Amino acid sequence: MRFDVVTLFPELLAPLLTVGINRRAFSSGQVQVVLWQLRDFADGNYRRVDDRPFGGGPGMVMMAEPLSRCLAAVRADREAAAAPAVPVVLFSPLGPRLDHTAVQSWADSTGAVLVCGRYEGLDQRFIDAHVDQQISLGDFVLSGGEIAAMALLDAVARLQPGVLNDEGSHQQDSFNPALDGLLDCPHYTRPENWQAGEVPQPVPPVLLSGNHERIAQFRREQSLHNTARWRPDVLAQVRENGRLTPRDEAFLREASAPQR
Repeated sequence: MRFDVVTLFPELLAPLLTVGINRRAFSSGQVQVVLWQLRDFADGNYRRVDDRPFGGGPGMVMMAEPLSRCLAAVRADREAAAAPAVPVVLFSPLGPRLDHTAVQSWADSTGAVLVCGRYEGLDQRFIDAHVDQQISLGDFVLSGGEIAAMALLDAVARLQPGVLNDEGSHQQDSFNPALDGLLDCPHYTRPENWQAGEVPQPVPPVLLSGNHERIAQFRREQSLHNTARWRPDVLAQVRENGRLTPRDEAFLREASAPQR
């Protein structure tokens, strides 16, 4: 797959491709990333890519023409490389929130052209003419789309075969279908007994029991507990999708009952 990233700050994304465990996906070519400096497609000595908004108001708006030229160059380069046509994606508060299902879909795709906006946004005429999909990270505003692009690329990279040390690692991630969409359970490592100030903090005994069935049930219950406590909206969706077993429901009822 190939992602082309249109940005004013390619230097922000470059480290993502060379550090951390996910670099395996980029260095191996499983996830190819091509960075495009938008100013290379602007006119004048100053390579200006923005101007004041019609109708007045604060801030500046990215102009349609440099964006359009850059997109044409991206498409020509992809065609020359025999890369398939892909959608143009804009990171914007108008789009649906990025979630695990969407990430998995992108991980199974042939890629996209990712447009990273800046300032007050893009000229709407470019969006109307060329943007196929908009994506949001959440209900807040960033200074630009680069962080959102890195989040998507990182999430996609770690789902590629051979990228993580353990092939099953991402199967235990929060929101993964292997967990029925629940949050992940707590994790523990050595030492078995850790002292937090004056309070001893032992590892839950079940994790030292060697009984894999009991361990699996403990982890399932902890996932249910975490989801009910921190993301009741996610638990409601899992329940609506019919992914909770009678045993799950019994645990949740018991866990929420008043303590006497």
